[in-house]
This record gives sequence, structure tokens and C-alpha cells, in this order.
Amino acid sequence: MAVTHLACRECGSEYDLTAQYVCTTCFGPLEVKYDYAALTGSPADIRRRVQVGPQNIWRYVDFLPLAEGQPGPSARVLSRVGLPAGCTPLVRADRLAAELGLKEVWVKNDAHNPTHSFKDRVVAVAAARARELGFDTLACASTGNLANSVAAFASALGMPSYVFIPSNLEEQKVLATGVYGTNLVKIDGNYDDVNRLCTEISGEHESWAFVNVNMRPYYAEGSKTLAYEIAEQLGFQTPAQIVAPIASGSLFGKIAKGFDEWLSLGLIEGDAPAMHGAQAAGCSPVATAFAEGTDVCRPVKPDTIAKSLAIGNPADGPYAVELANNTGGSVSAVTDDEIREGIQLLARTTGIFTETAGGVTTATLAKLAREDKLDRDKSVVVVITGDGLKTLDAVRGSFESIDIAPSYDEFEQAINNGVRN
Repeated sequence: MAVTHLACRECGSEYDLTAQYVCTTCFGPLEVKYDYAALTGSPADIRRRVQVGPQNIWRYVDFLPLAEGQPGPSARVLSRVGLPAGCTPLVRADRLAAELGLKEVWVKNDAHNPTHSFKDRVVAVAAARARELGFDTLACASTGNLANSVAAFASALGMPSYVFIPSNLEEQKVLATGVYGTNLVKIDGNYDDVNRLCTEISGEHESWAFVNVNMRPYYAEGSKTLAYEIAEQLGFQTPAQIVAPIASGSLFGKIAKGFDEWLSLGLIEGDAPAMHGAQAAGCSPVATAFAEGTDVCRPVKPDTIAKSLAIGNPADGPYAVELANNTGGSVSAVTDDEIREGIQLLARTTGIFTETAGGVTTATLAKLAREDKLDRDKSVVVVITGDGLKTLDAVRGSFESIDIAPSYDEFEQAINNGVRN
């Protein structure tokens, strides 16, 4: 598929494929456009081309915004550039489904990416495009997972990097960023403060590729690969329902875009899934807007343990509300206690340990099932975006151990007292 231009999502103004992210006419966001007719071969040919591709996101290179991203040798080259993001497990979760009274639940476990979150998908695409455009430095504003990914990809590519984070970020995510030798900048403020500063810096340092600022249109496209993988792993079928987290709203929208692209090209069977968004109650401008029947997402000051979702002024919030409405979905919010319960529920029923964002998503799945907002007889895919080792404090004190002397009698006594099932 040939990438052709950037276009404003609001007024439709078109732009060249440069490092630009906002419309100069109406200040709307820009996104990548493609020439679908340039994609060669029948649907069966295209599916075969995907299936023999590398075991990472570059098997979908036909659908990604790279000037050199045509079928053939470039895909093999790209598969060796940076880190091998994507091709993460889709796990059938029958015990989770049974507990919630649902027929078919799947967990898309994106914690299996190189830096243990879905951000490796978007950074892989942004970094590849940044190299095409001649940038010499990678940078980002981050709530944690993106910081890990940008620092790691920059090291793998031999590029310097600057990573900007709120000063109150979880220790595990700070350590998992600094270890790569990045220039780590802590900002006394929340993510929205960090993002504003990075927007200003990107205008002054023209050789820096801020993956989620001036490279945002290309970066966002990487999230489509989640949809492609889910469809491929289901036998080139769409699931009936998706539950995914919402921070900026970009991931939520690009998953839907990925399904829509493949449906329009005849590559998969089924219908566009109902899109259900998940937010933390302590930072839920999109869920609030949805509940109020408006697309106006009023900015909030985040106050939640789910720091990776703590974006109080979500850029794609209005589009997320529109998408949920148009697909028969929803946007819900869950409390910090429900988030902790969601982490434990997923771990207990599937053996998957997720970070707080995954706790939000799992808790939202449980809430939707409890409130009969899902079709219980149809498939649902829960998108888990990060590893539980990133947010250990969230589950501290959530369980008890059996403490005994090295004595068989004490062990038997403890077991007989019913300490543990």
C-alpha cells in the first residue's frame, strides 16, 4: 500500500509527508492517508504475503506509513532494525470468561513486547520514519511505557535520546528507562505539563524526532498492528467486541482503523467490532463525556494509580467518544480499588500479570459484564498493554503469605486451619 499524504481530520486539508502533526488551517490533528488501490494481489495473495513475513510488526509493512515500505526486501530489512515489536500472544481466557458469565474471552497480551508494553509498536514505526526523514535524535513526552520504549529503541539504533517524564512516575518505569543511557528529564508537573514543554522544545530542536509530537501521525499508525494481529490470530476474522484502555484515545481509534482497513480490502471476515473504552475514574474525561452524551472532553487533573493512562487533556478524546457511539460500544471508568481487583482477577484466572492500565481494562470488562453491556454469547478481546512488573506498588499488601518455621507439623497445621485454598 502506498502512503500518499497527511490530511487534517477536521477540515481535510492535505500536506506532504513531513514531520508535521497539526493543520495550519484549522489546527486539527493530521493523520496518514494511503492509496489502497496501489496494493497488489488478491486478498488471498495479500494474506499469504502477511503470513510469510517476519515475526514482528513488519509483516504488515504494506499498511504502515513508510516511504520505503513496499513488499519485498525492505520488509526484511525493517525486521532487523531496532527491536522486534509485535506478534504477541492472543490467549483464550476460558476461566475469566466463566467467572464473568461470558462465552468467549480472549486476552491480547502486549506485555510480551521488547520493553513489555504496546508502545514498542508505535515507537518502531516512528523511529523508522524518523530515520527516513533524517532526524538524528529520538525524544518523547511520557507517562512511563513510552519512555522505556524510546530509550530502548534509541539504544538499539545507536541514536541519542531525550525522555521527558513527570517527576512522580513509578520507580520501576524510571529505572527501566534510565538503564538504556538516555537523557532522562523529570518535570515537576503532570503529563500534560510535560507534553506542553516537549511541544515547545520540538519547535526549537529541529533535528529531534519527538515520537508523539512532530512524528505523531506516523507513530499513531503503529497501533493498527494490534488489530491486524488479532484478526490474523483469529483466522482472519474480527472479534465481536473489543475492550481497550484510553489515555490520549489514539490506541483506541487506531485499533478500529486497523479492522476497518482490512474489512474494506476483503482481507478479513466479520463486522467492525463494538469498541469499549476503559479509563481510570481518577482521570476519565472521555468516560465523562460519553456519559454526558457529548464529545467535549473537559480537561482534568489526574489522580489515579493508573499513571500510564493519566492524560487529563486527551488529544483524541472526542474521536474516541464518536467511535464508541458509532460502533455500539461504550466508555467506562473504574476506581483505583477496582483497578487493583482487575489486576488480581486477570492474574488469578489467566496467569497474566498486568500493570495498572491492564487492571483498568480488566476491571472495565468485569463492569460491562456485570451491567449487561456486552453480548455474552459473542467474542470479546481484552487488550492488555503492559506488564505488571512495571507497577508493583499497585498490588503491594493485596495478599498474605503463610509464615512458618521449617517444620512439617507447622505446615500441616497451617493448611488444616484453612489459611489457603
